[in-house]
Amino acid sequence: MGLVQAVVGAVGGVLGDQWKDFYTVPQGLPATAALFAAVPQGTNAGRGSNTSGSTNIITNGSKIIVPEGYGLLLMQDGAITAFVAEPGGYEWRSDDINSKSIFAGDGLVSTFITQSWERFKFGGQPGSQQAAFFVSLKELPDNRFGTQSEIYWDDGFLNTQVGAITRGTYTLKIVDPILFVKNFVPASYLQPGKVFDFTDLDNAAASQLFNEVVGSLAPAFSLYTNDPSKGNRITKIQQDSLGFAQSLSAAVEQGYHWSSDRGLAIVKTAIVSIEYDANTRELLKTV
Repeated sequence: MGLVQAVVGAVGGVLGDQWKDFYTVPQGLPATAALFAAVPQGTNAGRGSNTSGSTNIITNGSKIIVPEGYGLLLMQDGAITAFVAEPGGYEWRSDDINSKSIFAGDGLVSTFITQSWERFKFGGQPGSQQAAFFVSLKELPDNRFGTQSEIYWDDGFLNTQVGAITRGTYTLKIVDPILFVKNFVPASYLQPGKVFDFTDLDNAAASQLFNEVVGSLAPAFSLYTNDPSKGNRITKIQQDSLGFAQSLSAAVEQGYHWSSDRGLAIVKTAIVSIEYDANTRELLKTV
C-alpha cells in the first residue's frame, strides 16, 4: 500500500489533460502559507476550475500532483502514512507491489527526513481513506521580530556589555516536515480549509516562535560579535543577513531546539533598525 510515481519533475498542462480529476495545492495561497489540506481539481482540462471542493480524503486510485517547492503528507487517524518531496504526479494504490510510502529525493530535505520517517511511519490499512496535506518546502518570508526595550550582550570588539532596541524580519524553512507536523502543528490545523501561516496573528503556535526569537536575540548578538570570522563588529550586522541568520539560528537551536524538535530553521534575516542605548552610542563614537 502506498504511492506509485507516474511522472517525475515539473508537471503542468500535459499531465492535467491526462488526469481530469486529481488533488493538488489550493489556488491563491499566500507566500507565507506553511501547511494546508490538498484540494480536488476538476474538469477544465485538468487545470483546476473546480476549487470549491474542500475535502482532502483520498481513496484507492486517487491521483495527486505535487508541485515544485511542496511536500505531500498522507495521514490516517493522526499518523503519517506517506511523504513525498519530489515534484511530480502520483497515484495512491492499496494493491500495487511497486508502490512505496516515501519519496524524499536527493535534495536538502532528504538528509533530514529519513530518520524521522523511520521514527514516525505508520502503515495504515489497505483500502482505507487517507487525508492529504501539503507542506511548503520553500523559504517562508515576512516573519517579524522586535524588542520593546533594550537587550544587552557582551560585545567582543568593544570588550564590554552593550545594549540596543532592534527590529527586523527573518525567513523560515521547514527542513523536516514530519517533525514539524508531528511535534509542532496544532491538531486544529490538520483539517480541510485550514491554513497554517506563521504570519497569522491568530496563530498561537506562530506567536510562540516570535517570543522565542525575541528571547534569543541577545545570545545571537553575542554569538555574532564574538565570532572572529565575522570581524567582531556589530556595525556590520545590518549588511550581513546570512551571517546574522546563522547566529540567530544557532541561538534559537540552543535555547529551543527548533531544528531537532520541530524541523524548522532560520535561513535569512533583515535587520530594519538598531537603536543603541546612550552608553553604547558614546562607545561607538570613541572607537
